Amino acid sequence: MRFSSIGRRMAPLAILALSALAGSAQAATPTDPSGTYLTEDGRARVRLEKCGTAADRLCGYVVWLKVPLNDKGEPRIDFKNPDPKKQARPSLGHQLIMGLKPNADAHYEGKIYNSEDGKSYDVTIWTDAPGELTVRGCLIAFLCKSQTWTKVTDLVPGQLGGPTNGPNGPHTDPEFATAATGATAGARPTAKAAAKPAPKPATAAPGIAAPAQE
Repeated sequence: MRFSSIGRRMAPLAILALSALAGSAQAATPTDPSGTYLTEDGRARVRLEKCGTAADRLCGYVVWLKVPLNDKGEPRIDFKNPDPKKQARPSLGHQLIMGLKPNADAHYEGKIYNSEDGKSYDVTIWTDAPGELTVRGCLIAFLCKSQTWTKVTDLVPGQLGGPTNGPNGPHTDPEFATAATGATAGARPTAKAAAKPAPKPATAAPGIAAPAQE
């Protein structure tokens, strides 16, 4: 009876302690890894930055390639991409990290695209030491591999140094850009409908005429 009584008194305290630990884990903020990194194999430089106005998301772009040309002397393209619309895009400047989110371990996690095989993988990235980035990619839960990328601050020949979506800069994937600016894009059909006079002003419903034109 004595042990049961102690157990009953300790249970609420244990629940509070677990709740506090869970709350602190959820509130953990990852170290901002923004910057340019040389991949472990030295074949590319990747620029990490916050995704536009989404301060809690992390995006990444290929801004330099050690071998930017193919065997024909032409700029490399993303020909293994599963999306036919992207197979002719340049490898230099494409987005490979798609809006990673912070997790409870104070790391960033999400998807990374590998143009060498045209596949996307689960990825977790974090910084444990200044100037280094740990990148852990997983094909499946128990098949993972980690790399260490090194932060660089110089600008080498052939590197894209301009702003994202600007002159001499990398480019955001179209679907990612649409998701980020969906409200603006959605306003365009309304503007077209307003510009076209309705044949029956007294009874016509707004927004019906524009889709009929498509």
